[in-house]
Amino acid sequence: MIKTQNLTKRYHALTAVDDVSFEVRSGEVLGFLGPNGAGKTTTMRMIAGFITPTAGTASICGHDVVSDPIRAKTVLGYLPEGAPSYGEMTVRGFLEFIAKLRGLGTERRRTRLAYVIERLTLGDVLHQTIDTLSKGFRRRVGLAQAILHDPAVLILDEPTDGLDPLQKHEVRSLINEMAPNKIIVISTHILEEVDAVCTRAIIIAHGRIVADDSPEGLRARAPSGRLDDVFRTVAA
Repeated sequence: MIKTQNLTKRYHALTAVDDVSFEVRSGEVLGFLGPNGAGKTTTMRMIAGFITPTAGTASICGHDVVSDPIRAKTVLGYLPEGAPSYGEMTVRGFLEFIAKLRGLGTERRRTRLAYVIERLTLGDVLHQTIDTLSKGFRRRVGLAQAILHDPAVLILDEPTDGLDPLQKHEVRSLINEMAPNKIIVISTHILEEVDAVCTRAIIIAHGRIVADDSPEGLRARAPSGRLDDVFRTVAA
């Protein structure tokens, strides 16, 4: 599971994440919601081991992300904000590079590369350099590298950002396909995405958790039954 306990990040006088604790278990898809600047991305970066907490702990499958970072990252697939690095590399070259970094053997590498290329419809752009791709294709390449080694845990920051409606549907279908056997955390500002893929949602505001429930449970908090009404109320 993913476990955070009293996770905190301060930047001088600014407390970006304030004493956040939660657990996510296998088979759960957790939607991480909040207004801009609420602390979503900072929390995900700490769990992924990209930035160090000021206080508190985070672990992935029992591996502390600070004291045991290599083992934690071995079981993790992470899609950060923005596009993948190495824009001068072709899509195929980049994915093969990631496969080697992940230690995939020859046959496993071939199988997994074929899967992500087909599943994320990258066949037509394999020989293009990443810096020539549209935002939507760059996002798909980023997701491909995150799932390439078939990790037990996925942390996806705005996975459908920049995608057209059909591409969003395809990515959501992929997430639902993977969900039963993985731990998945998704940061999103698209409330319909919560209904489409999430079994649970945490709303964070001003660096603190203000709600933690199923999408149905959250909707029950508003007379209208609308998730956006709940979001506006608890995140104010």
